[in-house]
Amino acid sequence: MALVGKLETEVEINTPADKFYKIFASQIMHLLPNVSSDKIQGVELHEGDWETAGSVKHWDYTLDRSSLSLKETVEAIDEENKTVTFQRFGWRNIEALQELQETEKTNGGSLGKWILDYEEVKDEIPAPQSYQDFAVNITEDLDAHLVNA
Repeated sequence: MALVGKLETEVEINTPADKFYKIFASQIMHLLPNVSSDKIQGVELHEGDWETAGSVKHWDYTLDRSSLSLKETVEAIDEENKTVTFQRFGWRNIEALQELQETEKTNGGSLGKWILDYEEVKDEIPAPQSYQDFAVNITEDLDAHLVNA
């Protein structure tokens, strides 16, 4: 039987919540391979458009020194709560739903929260912490880029 789990990670960033959220909710996402080229080699639109739930994107990326790819369906975009939910297909031995929630901080900047709900396809696979770490690393790379832009 496959293990079902949930990982949550918060990342403090200097970029305002609205600006950061819009990267993941719009076509500006194509910026990510330029910002994190050591982690993301490409993001292409596969079906739909860049800004609508139901759209499908194809990612080429590097994780744990392995070149990988996946398809992502945008499940939901919530402008009011600055939340984007993605269904990920093709991750190593897991099925996952990943969500980014952005919250404005009162003293400037914002707090990004990555939530990963997953089901392991094989029982012997450890919890997918490397995917959470990957999301945090991209968040930090993008924040540094936006602050210096």
